[in-house]
Amino acid sequence: MKLKTFLIFLVISFIFSSCRKEEREFIQTPEDEVLEANSNIAALMQRTALNDGSVDNIVDRANCFNIAFPYTVNVNGVDIDVNSAEDYAVIECVFDQTEDNSTLNISFPITIVLADYSEVTINSLSEFDAYTNSCNDENEYDDDIECIDFIFPIEASIFNPNNELLETITIENDNQLFEFINDLDEDNITTIDFPVTVILANDTEVSINNFVALEDTIEDAIDTCDEDDDYDYSDDDCDDCTPSQLEDLLLGCSDWEVDKLERNGNDYDNAYNGYVFNFFNDGTMSVYWNSIIEYGTWTTSGTGNNLEVLINVPALPLCNNNWILHEIENCSVETKIDLRVGDEDRLRYENNCN
Repeated sequence: MKLKTFLIFLVISFIFSSCRKEEREFIQTPEDEVLEANSNIAALMQRTALNDGSVDNIVDRANCFNIAFPYTVNVNGVDIDVNSAEDYAVIECVFDQTEDNSTLNISFPITIVLADYSEVTINSLSEFDAYTNSCNDENEYDDDIECIDFIFPIEASIFNPNNELLETITIENDNQLFEFINDLDEDNITTIDFPVTVILANDTEVSINNFVALEDTIEDAIDTCDEDDDYDYSDDDCDDCTPSQLEDLLLGCSDWEVDKLERNGNDYDNAYNGYVFNFFNDGTMSVYWNSIIEYGTWTTSGTGNNLEVLINVPALPLCNNNWILHEIENCSVETKIDLRVGDEDRLRYENNCN
C-alpha cells in the first residue's frame, strides 16, 4: 500500500513538474521581446506617446500643453466656440480677414492638458501666462516624437519573477501607453504581443516583430517630418494641396482679380486695380483692363506645400514669378489663392466664385 501511494505521489509530482516546465517554456520570452523599465526603447515609446501640445498653437502659442475642449475664444471681436480641432480653421479664417493686428482672448476658466496627460484648471490670464512661459520656445527642442505613431490596440503581459502571469493589458491609445510605460516595474517581466504596427509620417504602415526593430524604427523616424511646433498657424495650409485642385479652381472661376501684390518687400496692391485675369486649359491666360487685353502662360507642378505656379505675362512683369502656393482660402463668399516666394514676394488672387 505504501509502495502504491508512493508511486501515485511520484506520478503526480512528475506531471506537475512537467506542467510547470511547459509553462515556463511557454512564457520564456526572448530578450528582444522583454520591455525593461528605464531602457532606451521604453523612453522612445513614451516620447512617442506624449501629448502633442502644438496642435492648438494658433490659440495658446505653447507646445507643452493643449487646451481641452470645449472652450470659447474671442477673435477680433467674434466669439468662437472651440468644440473640436476643426474649429481651429474657423479661428484662422477670422485671422485671415484682417491679417494685421489680430487679437485672441480666451474665456476662463479652461482646462489644459500637459504632456503627461495630467490636467490643470486655469482660472485667469496670469495663471495661463505662467504655464505658457514655462514651455520651450517655438524653435527649441521638445521631447515628443511626432513623426511616427502606434496603431492601437496593443496587447501586453506582465509576469512576476517566478514566470507567473499577473496581468494581461490592452492598450487603446497614447495616454494609456504613456501610463503603461510610466508604471513599468523593474521586479516584473513585461512583454508586448508582437507584431505591433506603426505608421510613419508618409502614411506608410510598418509591422514590427521585436523591441530591437521597434527601437531602430523610432530612432530612424525622429527627424523625418516637420513637427510644426512653430507659431506660424498658416505655414502648413497646403499640406494636402494638389495641382488638379488648384487648376480646377483657376479654370472653374472666371475674372480673377489681384487682392495683394508685394515684390521685394514693396507693396503694389493697387498696381493692377481693375485688371481681370482668366486662366485657360491650354496653359494660356489673359489679362483685361481699360479695353486692353494681354496674354501670357501659366503652369503648375509639385504638390502640397511645394506646389509651384509659374506665371509669365510679359506685359505685367510684377505678376511674373515661379510662385509657391501658400494657401487656398475659402472662408467666406470670396475665394483667395495666395502665392508666395520667400518673405518678400506675394501675389494673391481673389474671386467671388466659391
